[in-house]
Amino acid sequence: MNHYFQTPARPNERHEVQANIWGHEFTFTTSGGVFSASGLDKATAILLSQPPPEAEHILDLGCGWGPIAVAIAACTGASVTAIDVNEEALDLCRINAERAGVADLVNCLPPEEVAEGTLFDEIWSNPPIRIGKPALHSLLLHWLPRLKPSGVARIVVGKNLGADSLQTWLINQGFHCERAASKKTYRVLEMRHR
Repeated sequence: MNHYFQTPARPNERHEVQANIWGHEFTFTTSGGVFSASGLDKATAILLSQPPPEAEHILDLGCGWGPIAVAIAACTGASVTAIDVNEEALDLCRINAERAGVADLVNCLPPEEVAEGTLFDEIWSNPPIRIGKPALHSLLLHWLPRLKPSGVARIVVGKNLGADSLQTWLINQGFHCERAASKKTYRVLEMRHR
């Protein structure tokens, strides 16, 4: 779980992985010390099985090595703000955006560098569930209000990791939240302002 921290303790052994996202072949660089270093994890793959966004400015919350941010930028031409607390993940996201030819569309930065008041058309995330409910709730309550009034957030959560209780909690926080997809043991939750 040290990939949830700013400077992970694991060595940075970089390697390449392949992924087909929305009909496009990507080569990504990953490394130890980041989430899902061996390749595209099942949850993110399920999130990316949803239709690509039709929006101009997207937030990738907890971008990791960048599969969501890079795929959205490359396949839609949208501007993506990709944030993560892990410095190695941000470096890899930058490398992967450059390789895909979308470095001008993907802005990789730590959360505290996102300008106050910046609003997003959409938020996409495979959030860091294992940081615990209080920290996850705080994270979501900080970023979900950054949706534009007509914006939508899509997050993927394992059913066994509390997807259904998270959906209930989000509704209780005043968001319209519905299950957009359910595959294997994962749920894609879609949130909007009420």
